[in-house]
Amino acid sequence: MRFTFSMTLALLMSSGWALANKTVTVYTERKDHLVQPVFDAYTKKTGVQIKFLTDNAATLIERLKGEAGKSPADMLLTVDAGNLWSASQAGLFQTINSQSLDQNVPEYLRDPGKQWFGVSLRARTIVYNPDKVKASDLKSYEQLAEPSFKKRLCLRSSKKVYNQSLVAMKIAENGEAATEKVVRGWVSNLAAPVFQDDTKLIEAVAAGQCDLGIVNTYYYGRLLEKNPKLKAKLFFPGKDQGGAHVNISGAGILKAAPQKDEAIKLLEWLTTPEAQNLFADINHEYPVNPQVKPSSLVQSWGSFDTNLINISKAGELQAQAIKLMDRAGYN
Repeated sequence: MRFTFSMTLALLMSSGWALANKTVTVYTERKDHLVQPVFDAYTKKTGVQIKFLTDNAATLIERLKGEAGKSPADMLLTVDAGNLWSASQAGLFQTINSQSLDQNVPEYLRDPGKQWFGVSLRARTIVYNPDKVKASDLKSYEQLAEPSFKKRLCLRSSKKVYNQSLVAMKIAENGEAATEKVVRGWVSNLAAPVFQDDTKLIEAVAAGQCDLGIVNTYYYGRLLEKNPKLKAKLFFPGKDQGGAHVNISGAGILKAAPQKDEAIKLLEWLTTPEAQNLFADINHEYPVNPQVKPSSLVQSWGSFDTNLINISKAGELQAQAIKLMDRAGYN
């Protein structure tokens, strides 16, 4: 058979050559150095280009509201389930029915309505100075409100969504009254004014300014990588205490996505073993896919039981949590 130019072009396009001309646009809160290697790997694998815009979640959500159906964005990739829930409530996402996503992402780490899915996991747990505290003496987040920890606790500001989500999930687990009592106890036990970031908090624990605190695990990983002799360790509350509080970075496909099908393929790929190792390891996070092991550094911290309440509660109860922390004097 003699091939004409048009026949040859059609064959090339059907074989995937046309993907090189396709671009998926992502709005993301993740820093450039955390997502660029992942997107580059996907482009190398598929030929699909990834264009991304970075900003904080609140700004991106407002931008998407303003752009309405004319947004060039296909996907919102951000941190904290509270932010994803807010985007969903604003009507920005569409429902995605994907067998791949359902298999790769545990139910408690995705929206019950299938509008957003976790792509990496982080625990917000207890960090302690082993010269000041014995791991055998630790039990739970609630325990840190007890009088025995007076002037020994450090916390990050309540203005950060990570702590808002922690308190929201505690409301879901234990109720508002019990949670408020705990938060008031935390405030009474502070050894120093609240910190503006987890890194400074961990450094304060290591320096002995306070004996222990509550942080996201990946901040600990970053410091430990720089200083393997860091005088700080992690403790994860056990299953009998409700397990460790976890949160996610995650993504949803926008309702007006110009490249919906390609965006879904990207999201599905982010939950595969190939991408999970890359995406999680870059920031010392845990894979959401239970079939994938974390990096050797993250594994060295030990395994732990997670709180299995659906993470969407972090957003659903966020406003309630903020009011509670304000009443408790948690700045």
